[in-house]
Amino acid sequence: MTTHAPQHAPQAAHTVTLPGSLDEAVAALAAMPAAVPVAGGTDLMAAVNSGLLRPAALVGLGRISEIRGWQYQDGHALLGAGLTHARMGRPDFAALIPALAAAARAAGPPQIRNAGTLGGNIASAAPTGDALPVLAALEASLVIAGPGGGRREIPVGRLLAGIELLHPGELIGYVRVPLLHAPQTFLKATGRTGPGRATASVAVVLDPARRMVRCAVGAVAPMPLRPYDAEHWVASLIDWDGERTLAPEALTAFGDYVAAACIPDPVPTPEGGEPGTLPPAVLHLRRTVATLARRALGRALA
Repeated sequence: MTTHAPQHAPQAAHTVTLPGSLDEAVAALAAMPAAVPVAGGTDLMAAVNSGLLRPAALVGLGRISEIRGWQYQDGHALLGAGLTHARMGRPDFAALIPALAAAARAAGPPQIRNAGTLGGNIASAAPTGDALPVLAALEASLVIAGPGGGRREIPVGRLLAGIELLHPGELIGYVRVPLLHAPQTFLKATGRTGPGRATASVAVVLDPARRMVRCAVGAVAPMPLRPYDAEHWVASLIDWDGERTLAPEALTAFGDYVAAACIPDPVPTPEGGEPGTLPPAVLHLRRTVATLARRALGRALA
């Protein structure tokens, strides 16, 4: 029997650079435009092993201690992009940003949580990234490190939507998250039992100071979706100065509102015909989103 080598066998990078600071990493990327930055490598190595990516050089970010922790700054938490899911899942971080900790704990098996990083989750922008709907609901922003020590800040939603992109030689250095000191939840559904990639996920954040409910739905579209009308509607029903409870019917209506906004019915044809119906699998996904949104808001208000 004759065996054939795989047509797209992965090739090792020719150069691996291990900078000790964020600015050194930016300088290395500027010196090697074809280099690919790598932190945990959970997504990058999957692309390499499948033959989709053959980086000529790698800039490893694992030795940059300044982006592996967090600090407090003007009512915000400044999270280093090198924070691992395992670190974010610990109790001290959960007390700070509960929904992000819940997303980190749900990110996959231990080997993925130990290696995968917050910045990598954002940079890869995979629709199933568990941190992404939480960051969208929190209205987080990114601190981007550029050449010459430059820093600029952009809303995370603009990067995920492709409205703003990283320039050559730039890196995500930090994630700025407002500390709301209020309930927030993250729930996800997977196609199997145990940790796995989300088929749908929902983050709900209460903002009592602004009397707002913020919700983001992940995995059902290329980027997290914000159902703004549903947010405003349900916020108007909450007694922000009282017990902040809602009747079960209101929670159910919120879930349906969110699901219909994120997975709408087909539009009528231009000829004025009847709108089509959603396939059974899509209807099931919409029911899943409705259930997640209902439960997430209910837990946040409990």
